[in-house]
Amino acid sequence: MALVGPETLPGWPSRLADALRRWRDARISDPGFQAWAAAFPLTRGLVRRRSAALHQIVSGFVQSQVLAAAVELDLFKHVSAAPLSPGEIAAATGLPPDGARRLAQAAAALDFLVLRRDGRYGLGPLGAVMIGAPGLTEIVRHHRLFYKDLADPVALLRGPETTALSQFWAYVAPDEGGGLPEAAAAYSRVMTETQAMVAAETLATGALRGVRHLLDIGGGEGAFLAAALANDPALRGTVFDLKPVAELAATRLLAAGLSTRAAAIGGSFRADPLPTGADAVSLIRVAYDHSDATVAALLARIFDHLPPGGRLILSEPMSGGARPSLAGDVYFGMYTAAMTSGTPRSPAAHTRLLQAAGFVSVRTPRTRNPMITSVVTARKPNPAARTSKSQ
Repeated sequence: MALVGPETLPGWPSRLADALRRWRDARISDPGFQAWAAAFPLTRGLVRRRSAALHQIVSGFVQSQVLAAAVELDLFKHVSAAPLSPGEIAAATGLPPDGARRLAQAAAALDFLVLRRDGRYGLGPLGAVMIGAPGLTEIVRHHRLFYKDLADPVALLRGPETTALSQFWAYVAPDEGGGLPEAAAAYSRVMTETQAMVAAETLATGALRGVRHLLDIGGGEGAFLAAALANDPALRGTVFDLKPVAELAATRLLAAGLSTRAAAIGGSFRADPLPTGADAVSLIRVAYDHSDATVAALLARIFDHLPPGGRLILSEPMSGGARPSLAGDVYFGMYTAAMTSGTPRSPAAHTRLLQAAGFVSVRTPRTRNPMITSVVTARKPNPAARTSKSQ
């Protein structure tokens, strides 16, 4: 039996804190104390807030399914022109009257609709957000597969080899005809529709300021590069992704009138040469799809490929690390488990990987909405610049 040395034991402040937490937890879990706290004027407000928060978690799966039904039936579009009665909602959606009333009431309770005094339902604040953010609608539609894997969360956490989401996430297997498999094409569409939100958050940080030529590795259909080019008329860029995906990107860039400033090149970042000419590389929602070993190898390739002083921009949902977050650790923690590949990493974990690859000046510019994405930037050392400054 291994002996535990004094140096491995927690100090007295930690032991005291643990003892106080055990005492607190024992009180909170006692039904008698719960009843007293719910009635006592100084604690009942806290009890109600905690109860509401717990109910939100317990009933969250029902709430998300209400939203899924509203999206599938285009409920928000139906009421956006004018408020509708339950009967009119039934006629517009094909639901029976009772089903339409149930859905409308539930959507109103969640602020997707607003119940008017005359009994009609109009568009609510969150319903208006859904109309203005088509990427969110695509995510909700996409959740149908995710729900299948979450039906047995314990089995999912045990690490199954195959899941519904992993079969959907199928970029790695082009079909025999050389095209993109239908499952992967569907995944590409979801990524493209949701990329606008990520691009807006990333570009707002100024992470690309001063970049002349951007290489977007794993850039999908070119949504991020198109947004970056639109944001900076002097910028040039290249999308690098698997060949059938790059072909879709080329079509998108041509349709957007950006083909004179951008190119799309097919290949695998694991084995094929990276396109030349860029002074910055972006990884937008790429690293969290892969293991540490794959990411470390990719960062090493990027480091070798960039010119001295070259920049790396990494943007994706991230773990909160020592302060776990709802988006990074709850949603994307389980989502990447269902993909059976990758994990959300904290900015500190990204920093360690970047520094191990040789990058310096690692920064974490704050995004406006970290629930959508977080950003880490880094640079390849430039000895010439340091020499110039010293002279």
